[in-house]
Amino acid sequence: MPVIAITGQGDVPLAVEAMKIGAIDFLEKPFDDEVLLTSVKAAIERQGDDIKRNAGRTEIESKLAALSNRERDVLGGLVAGRANKQIAFDLGISPRTVEIYRANLMNKMQAGSLSDLVRMALIVGMVGSD
Repeated sequence: MPVIAITGQGDVPLAVEAMKIGAIDFLEKPFDDEVLLTSVKAAIERQGDDIKRNAGRTEIESKLAALSNRERDVLGGLVAGRANKQIAFDLGISPRTVEIYRANLMNKMQAGSLSDLVRMALIVGMVGSD
């Protein structure tokens, strides 16, 4: 639930602390009604965006769960920027087998391109953990 902090005696450290613990806005009294309405509208929009983002993340996670272990291995290599031949060498399989796993995971993930796969990996936190 979005939180808007309203105070009659605010200062910068208090505002910083409120934002650190999740407040989306910090208003000091007296404030204009329009400022509060604008803040509430922004909070509602942000909550809607968060709900959409979480739904997309859940959908991607369910697609990832449907992958075999080897398809996940190939996906890891792809999002790390490795070529099929390098992935094949790393996994001890042929490049042709990597191509088959890659085609299967593209279908299962419903990705139209490698950039779609990388975007999905970013959303679920697969990229950047190295």
